[in-house]
Amino acid sequence: MNIGKASAITGLPVRTIHYYEEIALVVPGRRANGYRNYGDTDLHKLSFLRRARGLGFSVEDCRALLTLYEDRKRASADVKHIATSHLQRIEDKLAELKSLQKVLIHLINACDGDTRPNCPILDDLAGKRLKGTKITE
Repeated sequence: MNIGKASAITGLPVRTIHYYEEIALVVPGRRANGYRNYGDTDLHKLSFLRRARGLGFSVEDCRALLTLYEDRKRASADVKHIATSHLQRIEDKLAELKSLQKVLIHLINACDGDTRPNCPILDDLAGKRLKGTKITE
């Protein structure tokens, strides 16, 4: 089938499918006229990639997961290691976002939000820290 139909079936944009082909995550066959021909295996890989990317796995993690999926002699420990590492990155990001949330709540609460020009939010952004606020990068 052509790329448009593969896109419709998998829910992936054509540009994304082209990208996956460009980086050799999916290598569809070619028809005699040179057009791509996506088969069931390609559709399955594309659906796999859509789900994995939807869970936030990096492209390289997806490559490793696809390789492991296709390897019937794989160790599930290898798959678990990739998933556990990804979860740790998510947890680290959540902690970072929580820290940013605390700082923003403090800044917002410190700002009167009235017609006067003084603004603790802008002061903090300019490097003039409020008491009890630390700058995070």
